[in-house]
Amino acid sequence: MMVLSGTRKDTTAGVFGEMEQVVPWQELCALIELYYPKPGNGRPPVGVERMLRIYFLQQWFNLSDPAVEEALYDSPVMRQFVGIDLGQEPAPDETTVCKFRHLLEEHRLGAKILGTVNLHLQARGVRITTGTIVDATILHAPTSTKNREQQRDPEMHQTKKGNQWYFGMKPCRSG
Repeated sequence: MMVLSGTRKDTTAGVFGEMEQVVPWQELCALIELYYPKPGNGRPPVGVERMLRIYFLQQWFNLSDPAVEEALYDSPVMRQFVGIDLGQEPAPDETTVCKFRHLLEEHRLGAKILGTVNLHLQARGVRITTGTIVDATILHAPTSTKNREQQRDPEMHQTKKGNQWYFGMKPCRSG
């Protein structure tokens, strides 16, 4: 998860509210619009600012294209930040996100965008670091050693969630 220092807000919603104020959205959109597809034949493109916000979510939370699509369906705070109302429209799919990311890569805009934002934030005393969203799911396993090897599975571990102890493992998710 991204961490902002220099701000008192510590909730994800608070962080997004802060980013709303400090990221120069119009300036960045203008940079991308030079290369972004125009409406015409076929499906109309998703708005530039919406796609840029999704791109930022990917960077801040270290999300793959499928993972950011899933996160938009799972997180009301992320949907609000991006400007998606699921009652009116679906979230952009992973292919749309991938095409946008490739557009930025093709025109070498990603580094320029993030560099511009980081300078803009540093000027305001804000620092961003990246991280990941942690899935707290635990797959349970028997604690018994009544098996052929008379041992517990070496891949299984004991962990505490709240005040309860569990024996098992966390699922491995690619993303």
